[in-house]
Amino acid sequence: MQKQVPLTTICIFLYLTGCQSPKPEIISPNPKISLSPQVSQISIKIPEKPLTLPTDNSNSITSGEVQTYLKRLTTQGFSPQNQGVWIQSNDTLFANHQGKIPLPAASITKVATSLVALETFNPDHQFITLIATTGKIENGVLNGDLIIQGGEDPFFVWEEAIAIGNLLNKIGIQRVTGNLIITGKFYMNFESNAKTAGNLLKQGLNSQIWQREALTQYQTLPPETPKPQVIIDGVVEVSPSTPENIKLLIRHYSFPLVELVKKMNQYSNNLMADMLAEAVGGYQVVATKAAELTGVPKEEIQLINGSGLGEENRISPRAATGMFLAINNYLQQYNMSVADAFVIVGKDKGILDERKQLPNFAVVKSGTLNYVSSLAGALPTKEKGVIWFTILNKGPSVTQLRNQQEILLRDIVKKWGNAESLSPELTANPQRKTKTSRSEII
Repeated sequence: MQKQVPLTTICIFLYLTGCQSPKPEIISPNPKISLSPQVSQISIKIPEKPLTLPTDNSNSITSGEVQTYLKRLTTQGFSPQNQGVWIQSNDTLFANHQGKIPLPAASITKVATSLVALETFNPDHQFITLIATTGKIENGVLNGDLIIQGGEDPFFVWEEAIAIGNLLNKIGIQRVTGNLIITGKFYMNFESNAKTAGNLLKQGLNSQIWQREALTQYQTLPPETPKPQVIIDGVVEVSPSTPENIKLLIRHYSFPLVELVKKMNQYSNNLMADMLAEAVGGYQVVATKAAELTGVPKEEIQLINGSGLGEENRISPRAATGMFLAINNYLQQYNMSVADAFVIVGKDKGILDERKQLPNFAVVKSGTLNYVSSLAGALPTKEKGVIWFTILNKGPSVTQLRNQQEILLRDIVKKWGNAESLSPELTANPQRKTKTSRSEII
């Protein structure tokens, strides 16, 4: 079963503490499943009218609450030219301050990556890693190489390696006389360097050489989980192509894409974001497709990566709001909402745990980078229903900027009424809780 907020301890440097991954599900072979390592991409269909954002030809329409907010920032020494605000319902614009001007967006960039990844594949898309061999198994020994064909799984972590090691033991492999050969795009513990990822996998398959991180993650698994022992005599070798005449042993499926996207956004995992951007064709594709899907000029989404690292990642407040709306509209056809892809304040664990003053039941993504603080998402209210907003700030004190963001949202809630429970429009699909990664013997 999937645990609520699973992440491997390797993420500590990404502000992850005390989180874990569920034990991947192991299923029996299914002869009807294709042996292809990739699931076909679904081409993005750009609608004639991708998204209807409220029409406004001016650069500033400010409600009283936003005017007060901007005055407070000015009083504290923040330049109004470095701030951007866009607030709307589904079809009515309530506030616009520099809403069409691309500003440093930090991790709001991940909203663009989320949108394009979901539209390129689909919420249930799973990245496939294949485990194969060139040799034969005799008396517990694989005489030959063990081959890993990567499939761009951005969340292949210690737990996946442990599960695969146990499956290899189950099919009779305790030792490999050859090398561990890595082909394709194989990532492990968010390491994109194939050799580094391969060495992590080599360790994960053999509990005799586990270091503290692997042992720590093993201790989060069910007590009956065996410790794998697959000793690889050779070295890790990276190959540009898959050897011929291989025999497939195991197929590993990642978490479904929408679960991967939520994990990425919960902890604002930069490496996962860049991996997903790479999977759809790169950050340029993310920027172009995100603009097309939201119906804004391409100049309003300017990216240099998929994660938001770097102030050169610039998005207009209008475009950021439009991307949230586009994700929500897209997920609705799968009986989901933005809450299946982003944090619900007061309910989901994650990087927003420290933002104690954010209104409960809001569904948001935050961003912080040097002197940049950003916040975007959906805010349920009694009078106006769901309010969609983006706040992009730049200034010398991120702490002050965050505080003012929270005050603005509380002022809006005070004006239009506080939602006492989760809005149906912003409720995560409870059936997704059982979705996890899985492996099968071929």
